[in-house]
Amino acid sequence: MRIVLGVAGGIAAYKAAHIIRRLRELDHSVKVVPTANALKFIGAPTLEALSGQTVTTDVFDEIDTVNHVRIGQEAELVIIAPATADLIAKIAAGRADDLLTASVLTTTAQVVVAPAMHTEMWLNPATVANIATLRSRGVHVLDPAVGRLTGPDSGPGRLPEPEDIVAYALSVKDADAGDPAAAASDACGVLTGRRIVISAGGTREPLDPVRFLGNRSSGKQGIALAKAAHAAGADVELVAANIDSGLLTGLPDDITITPVESTLELQYAMQSAQTRADAIIMAAAVADYRPAETTDSKMKKSGDEGLTLRLVQNPDILRGLVDERSRQTRLGDQIIVGFAAETGDAETTALDYARAKFRRKGVDLLVFNDVSDDQAFGHDDTMVQIITSDAGDINVGEEFHGSKDHVSQKVIAALSDQFTHVESTT
Repeated sequence: MRIVLGVAGGIAAYKAAHIIRRLRELDHSVKVVPTANALKFIGAPTLEALSGQTVTTDVFDEIDTVNHVRIGQEAELVIIAPATADLIAKIAAGRADDLLTASVLTTTAQVVVAPAMHTEMWLNPATVANIATLRSRGVHVLDPAVGRLTGPDSGPGRLPEPEDIVAYALSVKDADAGDPAAAASDACGVLTGRRIVISAGGTREPLDPVRFLGNRSSGKQGIALAKAAHAAGADVELVAANIDSGLLTGLPDDITITPVESTLELQYAMQSAQTRADAIIMAAAVADYRPAETTDSKMKKSGDEGLTLRLVQNPDILRGLVDERSRQTRLGDQIIVGFAAETGDAETTALDYARAKFRRKGVDLLVFNDVSDDQAFGHDDTMVQIITSDAGDINVGEEFHGSKDHVSQKVIAALSDQFTHVESTT
């Protein structure tokens, strides 16, 4: 496939080298079109050596081949990574004052944009409006990652990892498959008109005013799911259990966020939201037990004596949502997605535990990840398998490795497929 890789002038331009290498490993032809400022961050010799093609920035270079039109016309896919706020503004305005913007203006191929900039730029109303404009025109815009930026800054605005950009861009091309109708459907969002309720984070069960029993869930996966569902056109509600406020900063403003702390608070919030949901994704890590008693003041150590805690079992929120769906006729088409973070033992594999949970919970989809050896919590990448059923048979999807953003896109695609299946059988 003939791919044009646009590179804008930001510090993340060096990651373009990894994108080129990955695309070439997959036997794609890559024409790199940088901006003039991009060459201040990464040199043309590097881009030419990796791509095997000449690199230029000006519309007056190679004018005998009408380069500023030909490159866009011949492209089968355009990827821009990184895309700065300035370049995004130019594309949104229809500018064509260099080779890259001219190529974007002439192409009829799918265009994938991966922004990278400081948080303040990403959240600026001008950038927000420009991104909305691009998406309204069918441009596929990846939300930036949250993490370390230039200097000491950290927040939303980091370029997604190269392998995730490549995987997303190629999935866009596969979904399109040259079908304009499919492209238009994808642009407007496969979940447009749907309300999706997502739980995220980890519950905390108070022992006293300063101590609690908790787990290691950061909420990153749930946040990524909220972004992916929103990008697919859904109205999203996020029930956030003890998620760091910095992680929530990069969420679109129209995502409703309900903060909770304990399992009982999460149960109440999810039960309340269920009545207006077309689908529920239970990604939060929920405590199985809570202390039977709590104290109003901080517990003190008493000599060398240990502390004995009596725990009581928490309600099964996920199973309760499934049961409520069965009781309420109007919720009959609601889709419920569960998560299973499992470890294996000497007798049973983690996957076998996930299969058993799928049967026990009665969900439509179960996203399984093996958290043995600290493989998931708090990390930016993960491995999942999606478990479904067909006429009573349990189907386990292939292992999928990737960032939590990319995994979320897979989950949202599976959710969309489930909506299609439900509609075809009713």
